[in-house]
Amino acid sequence: MVGITADVVEQEGRTRLRVALAYAEAVRAAGGIPVVLPPMPGTSQELIYRVQAFVFTGGDDPATEPFGVPTHPEANLIHPDRQAFAVELLTLLRDEYPTRPVLGVCLGMQLMALLAGGTLHQHMPESHPDSHAGHLDADHEIRPVAGELLVPGKVHSWHHQCVDAPGSLRVTAEAPDGVIEAVDDPARRFYVGVQWHPERTSSRALGQALFERLVSEAR
Repeated sequence: MVGITADVVEQEGRTRLRVALAYAEAVRAAGGIPVVLPPMPGTSQELIYRVQAFVFTGGDDPATEPFGVPTHPEANLIHPDRQAFAVELLTLLRDEYPTRPVLGVCLGMQLMALLAGGTLHQHMPESHPDSHAGHLDADHEIRPVAGELLVPGKVHSWHHQCVDAPGSLRVTAEAPDGVIEAVDDPARRFYVGVQWHPERTSSRALGQALFERLVSEAR
């Protein structure tokens, strides 16, 4: 069973969960059973008893005050329950279940970096004025710089924030403009974050293969 974090949206006066079906399809194609996780702080321990691996999905932007940095005025913040739940779950996985496989996608990778003591470029039009548009619903190249999991190739991205410093995590891939595209923790069994969207990347090695590795490690 692979837990997939969900977004929280206010729509037509109601609070709803939202997650792209592509994540569940990728997990199922990899041989796992996808389970959407409602972002309810206080439930992490019970979920970990029942779920063997986790996908922290993409989304909007985190509030950075909890990490000692003011939030940029251009940030489009995720729901506070989503952030609190993700941080709670990532902290519990780090401190008590470090062998449980984790794949962080886009926002998921950024939260992993923040929790590891890292920082973000919170508005790429300022930090990467000449290349930020190439990361907005676009395909671009990445190149591995460490580790053995990734290969050179083209990925699909959609983000206006990126990791500035990864904290205690290791940088494993970069874009041609220097944007950090992937991180991991080599001390853990499978703790991988990617800035692109593997569920929307046509390259098998940089897309579906990441979900297959996640499910394989869970087994």
